[in-house]
Amino acid sequence: MEYTVSKLAKISGVTQRTLHYYDQIGLLKPASVSSSGYRLYGKEEVDMLQQIIFYRELVVSIEEIKTIIQEPTFNQTRALEQHLHNLKRKRARLDQIIATVEKTIANSKGEIVMQDKEKFEGFKAQVLQDNEQKYGDEIREIYGDKAINQSNQAFKNMTEAEYNEWRQLEDEITDLLPVAFQTEDPSSEIAQTLAAKHKAWLMYMWPSYSEQAHAVLADMYVTDERFSAYYDKHVEGGAQFLRDAIFIFTGEQES
Repeated sequence: MEYTVSKLAKISGVTQRTLHYYDQIGLLKPASVSSSGYRLYGKEEVDMLQQIIFYRELVVSIEEIKTIIQEPTFNQTRALEQHLHNLKRKRARLDQIIATVEKTIANSKGEIVMQDKEKFEGFKAQVLQDNEQKYGDEIREIYGDKAINQSNQAFKNMTEAEYNEWRQLEDEITDLLPVAFQTEDPSSEIAQTLAAKHKAWLMYMWPSYSEQAHAVLADMYVTDERFSAYYDKHVEGGAQFLRDAIFIFTGEQES
């Protein structure tokens, strides 16, 4: 069956303007154009539009989607399986947040007494799941399941005050990084203050401190582009500067 832009927009919920835009940028081209100038979409284009909608639901950028679906090795079935996995994870996160909101409402009505740490369970669970999805394989290989599980449990057990302090330290680190970077000296006083704050931030999650483990993590900030991107978005070269400052702070040398 073939669909015009208006008919495809109607069954998919995507606006005609969006379909025109997808055609313009080469994300979703029509199968053909009729003699009257109407764009016509077939089964292959319908299936591809479904994939695009799935990716958009998972907050993947248009440019990333275009790169993914135009890869020669793109497999629709595998992509659907990955969508299902990611959507289930998203549903689990939302369920936890919903449960937290419901408890908060009941607490405000005096129906239950909500412990401080319960107020942040949904949000903390989302942080843990996001981290596990992005970095889980790498950090578990380096530190082992036991250490990571202990770290995750410590994070879950944070009180409201501890959680706020942890977030505040994270903000202080990212605010201080560009300032310290300007010294061009990872051994400077401000750079070492930055490294000390990073240690303090870690200790909200780590059961014990190891200078070697701290240095290994810092090295990942340079060797793993996902970590690098997080710090480099605050200042270009920030990840390496922070790594160098932590190496000096811990007395560990680059391997």
